[in-house]
Amino acid sequence: VKDKKWTELSLSEQKAYVMRLLDMLEVTDRDKRLKVARAILYLAQGVFEECNTEVDVLQWSRHNVFLLYQMGTFTALLELLSMEIDNNQACSSALRKPAISLADSTELRVLLSIMYLMVETIRWEAEEDGSEWRAARETFRTELGSPLYNGEPFALLLFTMVTKFCSMNAPHFPMKKVLLLLWKTILFTLGGFEQLQELKVRGREKLGLPPLPEDSIKVVRSMRAASPPASAMELIEQQQQQKRGRRSRRMAFIDSLDGDSPFPKKQPLVKQDSLDTYNERDPFKNDDARDEEEDNEDADSGIEGEVDPLDRDVIIQPPPPPPPLRPSTERLSFPKGLPWAPKVRGKDIEHFLETSRNKFIGFTLGNDTETLVGLPRPIHESVKTLKQHKYVSIAEVQIKKEEELQQCPMSMGEEDVEDMPTEILYLGMLPNLSQYVIALLKLLLAAAPTSKAKTDSINILADVLPEEMPITVLQSMKLGIDVNRHKEVIVKAISALLLLLLKHFKLNHIYQFEYVSQHLVFANCIPLILKFFNQNIMSYISAKNSICVLDFPHCVVHEMPELTAESLEAGDCNQFCWRNLFSCINLLRILNKLTKWKHSRTMMLVVFKSAPILKRALKVKQAMMQLYVLKLLKIQTKYLGRQWRKSNMKTMSAIYQKVRHRLNDDWAYGNDIDARPWDFQAEECALRESIEKFNSRRYDKNQNVDFTPVDNCLQSVLGQPVELPEDFQYSYEMWLEREVFSQPIQWEQLLQSE
Repeated sequence: VKDKKWTELSLSEQKAYVMRLLDMLEVTDRDKRLKVARAILYLAQGVFEECNTEVDVLQWSRHNVFLLYQMGTFTALLELLSMEIDNNQACSSALRKPAISLADSTELRVLLSIMYLMVETIRWEAEEDGSEWRAARETFRTELGSPLYNGEPFALLLFTMVTKFCSMNAPHFPMKKVLLLLWKTILFTLGGFEQLQELKVRGREKLGLPPLPEDSIKVVRSMRAASPPASAMELIEQQQQQKRGRRSRRMAFIDSLDGDSPFPKKQPLVKQDSLDTYNERDPFKNDDARDEEEDNEDADSGIEGEVDPLDRDVIIQPPPPPPPLRPSTERLSFPKGLPWAPKVRGKDIEHFLETSRNKFIGFTLGNDTETLVGLPRPIHESVKTLKQHKYVSIAEVQIKKEEELQQCPMSMGEEDVEDMPTEILYLGMLPNLSQYVIALLKLLLAAAPTSKAKTDSINILADVLPEEMPITVLQSMKLGIDVNRHKEVIVKAISALLLLLLKHFKLNHIYQFEYVSQHLVFANCIPLILKFFNQNIMSYISAKNSICVLDFPHCVVHEMPELTAESLEAGDCNQFCWRNLFSCINLLRILNKLTKWKHSRTMMLVVFKSAPILKRALKVKQAMMQLYVLKLLKIQTKYLGRQWRKSNMKTMSAIYQKVRHRLNDDWAYGNDIDARPWDFQAEECALRESIEKFNSRRYDKNQNVDFTPVDNCLQSVLGQPVELPEDFQYSYEMWLEREVFSQPIQWEQLLQSE
């Protein structure tokens, strides 16, 4: 429609225009296809030329994205994306180039940008969405999570792009956009941590397990950060400042009296603040109940005690303005104590009873936790308390059921596996899981700020470097900010993606989680994360690698001010870079998941000297990040020696106050039975054997040949359809002559008994 704006068209006219664009996407001319794809991208971005405010841009973008999806645009884009992935000419030309730039991935970037906008916009729920949009959202979620695209979920196509890029077969792929789209696709199809919480509650109800002890999400939303323990240098400076301050006040008092001071001289006393000491001069320090942070020490480490770090509005929010000084009486109204219910595993009760029976009776009763004959009254009370706090996780039930299925394959029958999106994704990833994990860790290593440039490392800057390098100082500064931001976004996407996969696989089945975890450990994920944190973490958290005036949609609605070197150096006005804080929390949570209840992997933390690295991370005054650092310190405390515990008592106190308690966990003193020699290979091999048995039983359809029923009926055997190759009919007579007529058959041997 000529002489009319998009915002003035009726819905039917807009649909007709979109249909015409989709028809033009099928032309053979590459340049025309790119022009049409850019027109679709302009619609998805909200026809910003016709809008006056940022709100209008976002509203029209949402309207246009739902319209594009309903007209079948995503399927057409997927076909074009498959063509670009298989474009060998583009791959070979990129391989021949000495330096790859933005120009080599123009088509791919346009397609991925449209798809990302569609996934992210449709994923986000709004209260004003009508029933039609809500239905479209559920349909889109089902399509993305189902094997509708060439027999596999859409996420697997993106995983294939990642592995192809890391194997140097397609160095022009725009990895940042691929990883962002992959993360959002997994988040959309499998669900965030709010959905995980609901799935876990339903799963426990289905298995007949008691409900979760507390709603950890609500508690974590009110968590407050604490000040880290002071270092030795800070203590010395504090002491000197106190000396100077008191000396000046004393001299002023003496001068006012014009004589000797009536007060005796006192030496200043330096006391290191604990992590929970309330200090009215510091708004981030308090000792109320909100300081009692959630811990996820439960055996299934699913979602309990955890919240969605992807929900930035909930968890990662700017610090509130400093509150006014409160009188001391107000603090008395806060409840004291630990809000987290302690937990006990079944094996902990068995170990306690075994020790008690050996001590008082002289023999044990195996796994019997009911018989208390001969034990003194205090032991009876202890067992009663332990059983009150016993926690049975979904993972324990799954492991027990798997053992029964392995022992009784015939009597237990076939396992009823529900076709959930997580199950479909795991089944698709299973054949090439190790390649996917290694590729993601390669990209994480290349994007880490502590990594040094190497000639053999992969080039992740292919979709940020221009064709012509900058020639002015301003251009160089702008490119430097772009490169740093580019790396930060890649780290953010990979960390969130890995954490989501681990949590969803763990809830779906514990051995799926263990399989991914073991691949991560064998690919050196633990030292890689420790290397990431072995930097000035405060500088990384407070980095300002963004230019506010270039953010979308601000840059297309408002007039562009002149950029200067001074304005670029100033950066934005945010105190922290929430993107980097988000990445750090995700990596710490991944490290927790890999090492939890794994003695050999905990010893890896000790061997790699992670304690000082993690202790430095406590300087970041963000409650959730401090919590996961303290959890990592807790699991290795018993191996760090008495001297370390003696010199880090404030950290020990913080662990005691903030991390969930295990009633008979001797984590602080090293007297636990787990303080045994480190046999990494034996532990991992035993786990690997259990994982392979699970994968073979559930996913290997050619198993148990001996137990397959045999058809003894001649009529049904001869009547079964047999697929023969197409060329068989041409050589059928030769086959009869060779295999049937020329072969002597001794019929009498069939009648003789052996």
